[in-house]
Amino acid sequence: MKIVLAYSGGLDTSVLMSWIKDTYNAEMIGFCANIGQEEELRGLDKKARATGASHMYVDDLQDEFAADFIFPMMRAGAIYEGQYFLGTSIARPLIAKRMVEIACKHKAQAIGHGATGKGNDQVRFELTTAALAPDLEIIAPWRDERFRSEFPGRAEMIDYCRKKKIDVQASASKPFSMDRNLLHISYEAGLLEDPWLNAGDKKFRDYFNVLSVFPEDAPDKAELVTIDFEKGNAVAINGKAMTPLQVMKKLNRLGGRHGVGRVDMVENRFVGMKSRGVYETPGGAILHHAHRMMESLTMDREVMHIRDSLIPKYAELVYNGFWFAPEREAIQAMVDDTQKNVTGTVRVKLYKGGIHSAGVKSPVSLYHPDIATMDADPTNAYNQDDATGFIRLNGLRLRVNSMVHQTKKPKKKASKKK
Repeated sequence: MKIVLAYSGGLDTSVLMSWIKDTYNAEMIGFCANIGQEEELRGLDKKARATGASHMYVDDLQDEFAADFIFPMMRAGAIYEGQYFLGTSIARPLIAKRMVEIACKHKAQAIGHGATGKGNDQVRFELTTAALAPDLEIIAPWRDERFRSEFPGRAEMIDYCRKKKIDVQASASKPFSMDRNLLHISYEAGLLEDPWLNAGDKKFRDYFNVLSVFPEDAPDKAELVTIDFEKGNAVAINGKAMTPLQVMKKLNRLGGRHGVGRVDMVENRFVGMKSRGVYETPGGAILHHAHRMMESLTMDREVMHIRDSLIPKYAELVYNGFWFAPEREAIQAMVDDTQKNVTGTVRVKLYKGGIHSAGVKSPVSLYHPDIATMDADPTNAYNQDDATGFIRLNGLRLRVNSMVHQTKKPKKKASKKK
């Protein structure tokens, strides 16, 4: 049996590599995606082979991640439960897609992952696999009673590595878990399981400030940034043309310096429970804000309202792992059609954790000052007298409703005076 395993070289996946190999008597093929986590990935091949892998893939997927996953999601204006920019959610279908490709190349029978049985990632990995390669088996040790019994805690995993002579650097305690990629970094579990804990307290500056400073530590001087858009995609920052990957890296640096895009929320997981997460999404927050500004100037009102009505559904599909589902692809096709005129330049001001609109222009702007002006309209495009009929027709049903229900109200009997 051949199994492709998502492998990072850390304690958990090192144990998984060895345990799955022994338990299933399998040939193990490791895979690690470089999606902007900025971790040292050199040496993973040697480490994976020493732990039991026959092959190890370390693939740089950053360009694909930015262009084919982050940017389409940004065009849709997706944000989950009004706050979460879906940084972890959008990365999982790309990772699983590449695992499926490697499995097909090696004629593997299964893919394995170390996602917990309480989380969303297991769903995202496995729904992607179901959509792309339904015949592949899934190996999920955290849903295997044998694995959980053998490893009830990190101490047992460390002991296992010591006995197996697996080289890992790990401690028995961990204050929280982290997941980083090009779009964001997330923190959850551990000390964050108390929703009353203030993750923005200055005593946590050494913990929750990987991509962005705390707003109070940001510069006292605001910074203006221009972003050029073409058909809904950011193509230049401060006048310099950039690829989607370059855009994300540049905006992360700019936003991080000013402490923007920091979110602390309790969210609803797909598996049913609530969980608390702290997120840093500096570049994504700027892009989301700027994109909305560009749309406000260039998108037809009714088209915008229809697209906006689909944002919660689209975000939910991404969050729940349905990236490769036909309904997400159908919504994406509609979204992309709405973006054909979202072209122009946006200027934002970054200051102390805030993203502020500072100007927008477009060669296909639907805003006409001569029409919108409160002074006389030189174009005669809008006759204010027409508003009388407009309001009267829109008020017709309200007047009818009021008349009908007023006539049905019972008359009050006059009280008898003694």
